[in-house]
Amino acid sequence: VQIVESGGGLVHPGGSLLLSCTASGTIFRRNTMAWYRQASGKGRELVAEVAPGGPANDVDSVKDRFTISRDDAFDMVYLQMNSLKAEDKAVYYCYEREREERRGIIEYWGQGIQVTVYS
Repeated sequence: VQIVESGGGLVHPGGSLLLSCTASGTIFRRNTMAWYRQASGKGRELVAEVAPGGPANDVDSVKDRFTISRDDAFDMVYLQMNSLKAEDKAVYYCYEREREERRGIIEYWGQGIQVTVYS
């Protein structure tokens, strides 16, 4: 299984970035996908998740600014980030949760990608 993020970088406050994540080696369309982030000195936190079939949830701190979406035809998940703030600076991780009858819940993580918001 391989999870790979792309699209991070440097942006000014108020700017936008699109993070992309490609997953391989699983039955993508059956799995919940999510984005987490970890700021320096803090724990990893959920940003947004999207279930199989599309119901999406995001946390209050990014509501109305970030949008998660998935494309099951290409095994991709995206995080559109608008109106970025300094506090959004973090390493962003793509996450996949697989539920197997025999093995239960299996979690996969990408290597993370840096998003830096600076004035």
